[in-house]
Amino acid sequence: MAEQDQRPVLFFDIDNCLYPSSARVHDLMCDLIGTSSQPSVHLIPFLPALIKPKTRSDKFFITHLSLSPADANTLHQTYYKQYGLAIEGLTRHHKIDALEFNRLVDDALPLDTVLAPIPALTKLLEDIDKKQVKLWLFTNAYINHGRRVVRLLDVERFFEGMTYSDYAAINRGEKMVCKPTPEAYEKAMKEAGVRNVEDCYFVDDSYINCHGAHELGWTTAHLLEPGKPEPAEPASRYQIRSLDELRTIFPQFFKPRNPRTNG
Repeated sequence: MAEQDQRPVLFFDIDNCLYPSSARVHDLMCDLIGTSSQPSVHLIPFLPALIKPKTRSDKFFITHLSLSPADANTLHQTYYKQYGLAIEGLTRHHKIDALEFNRLVDDALPLDTVLAPIPALTKLLEDIDKKQVKLWLFTNAYINHGRRVVRLLDVERFFEGMTYSDYAAINRGEKMVCKPTPEAYEKAMKEAGVRNVEDCYFVDDSYINCHGAHELGWTTAHLLEPGKPEPAEPASRYQIRSLDELRTIFPQFFKPRNPRTNG
């Protein structure tokens, strides 16, 4: 009988966590969703790749829900805060096809224009001792998007699996599970093969996701982007400004540094 894997699991969020928010992936997504009144200046060079010329103004919320740009933005933010994922609100209240949304938004993002390998991220993941901890991706995105991001960052090889929001579940008449619901963390634990919350470690840039994990008993690090003010109430036990701080708060997961040789 094979010996059960006893390693703890370090869960990594993907978007705005493995890469910095300065990559502007969220802005690209908002432009496709249609939650900004006009394209941001930095998006103008990418518009031909984002949307076909004859449908540039056919933003998702505006087209499918007949909303003004301002109302689209308000509804997007409401669903994000309420459900942790805009698509959850869209499918619940507007019978939007989740996979069609994914095709028109996440899959349409020109990620290859904004994402590339990050040496500091690669070095960090290389320095983690996989004998001591299992690395696992945990995202609210659909699997297509998650795979594209880690492929472009060239870090697929470091992770042993991915827990994602199954957009297809909605089309099957099932409930889609996403952070920060307790069911999402339980699903991640099951898929990563970890039984005890004490063996779950997590890093995410989302306050509500970190708070949800913390409430469940996970050891959690809330990643704050540089320059962003600290929340009045911490989301979790740890608060960090860069992934490199994981070396300090979770030193047990890193390979010992090679001692300097004299002479």
